[in-house]
Amino acid sequence: MLKKMRIRVITAAMLAFAAVMFLIALLVNWVNYAAVTGRADQTLSYILRYESNTPSKPGPDAPPPRPFMELPDIEANYMTRFFVVRLDPDNNLTSTHIDYIASIDEEDALDYAARAAKKGKDRGYIGDYRYCRKALDDSTVFIFLNVSRELLSVRTLLDLTLAVVGISLILVFIFVFFLSRRALRPIIHNIESQKQFITDASHELKTPLTSIATSTDVIAMEKGEDEWTENIRSQTERMGKLVNELVILSRLDEEKPIPVRESFSLSDTAWEIAEAFRSQAKVQNKRFDIDIQDDLTLLGDRDAIRQMLSVLLDNAIRYSDPEGEIRFCISKKRSRISIEVFNTCNYDTPPDTDRLFDRFYRPDTSRNKSTGGTGVGLAIAKAVAQTHGGKISANCPSGKTMTIKVVF
Repeated sequence: MLKKMRIRVITAAMLAFAAVMFLIALLVNWVNYAAVTGRADQTLSYILRYESNTPSKPGPDAPPPRPFMELPDIEANYMTRFFVVRLDPDNNLTSTHIDYIASIDEEDALDYAARAAKKGKDRGYIGDYRYCRKALDDSTVFIFLNVSRELLSVRTLLDLTLAVVGISLILVFIFVFFLSRRALRPIIHNIESQKQFITDASHELKTPLTSIATSTDVIAMEKGEDEWTENIRSQTERMGKLVNELVILSRLDEEKPIPVRESFSLSDTAWEIAEAFRSQAKVQNKRFDIDIQDDLTLLGDRDAIRQMLSVLLDNAIRYSDPEGEIRFCISKKRSRISIEVFNTCNYDTPPDTDRLFDRFYRPDTSRNKSTGGTGVGLAIAKAVAQTHGGKISANCPSGKTMTIKVVF
């Protein structure tokens, strides 16, 4: 249990830190990408204004086009690389403007314009170019701005933030791993103290319980049985059972409750337990159906599994309604072994199945007292299932039927 607690603390801390770090990285990169895109779109608007004042088909006597000097930053005008493609209403090439870029010829420019038109968006990215589409006079203008350096900076920042996140996760994991033991030390100390108290208390209680039981037998021999000696004997037996169950729970809560695991026949063990309870159900005039698949094996502690099955069947018989029905089924599908214990019942309100396996939880206090239950049995069943890597659950939808299922 302590190991699981430490794993949960480390996992929770790492998930919280990872979520915060990835959120920060996402926010930083999104803001940077938005800023780069915004600057590129602003530059495209300046280029569009320049292009709108440039004749698409200058005459032979027209003066040479004025140089591009639209940007507020004079030096930036000389570093801006772009090209322009004009198409007529029938998507035929009208003109290209490739004076401000060296790596693109007319054929490449037309290919980029075709790809941008196919996207159907007025703005976007194609390779290392940010483009915009605008209807200008009687033609459609595509402007492509080279943003390779800006996109490189975006990718660099992304790689850098991911590297920082990765290194931070590793460092934080190392710190949390070593500091978690110190942080959990008071809790571990309290749990160990509780375990020791339960163990010591059980040993101290066994002696007076034995003395009480012996004295009761002597009184019954000398003065005969009566309701008082019967009550003392039943309560002594109940307390002794409770003490033993608490010791078992304390042992199952240890870091290695099953030091040695061995493969054993689950089918044979289940039949052995079922036969013992069959007669008990028959005496109470209850129907008991058994369906156990043959040749099922399990790796673990046979005595612990035997005790878990006994708890589940005892619980089903105790709390089933008079002349009720109990079903005990064990089967295997693929790699999963499923154990189901079903019984009819008669609860006025359905019990809280999420709390059913809590220690000392009683869905119906009056009925539990009449049946002699301690409220610890299902907690033991849950502990045994978990120590064997299984899961246990209960379902009581209407309060008329109860199904407890264990899956390994």
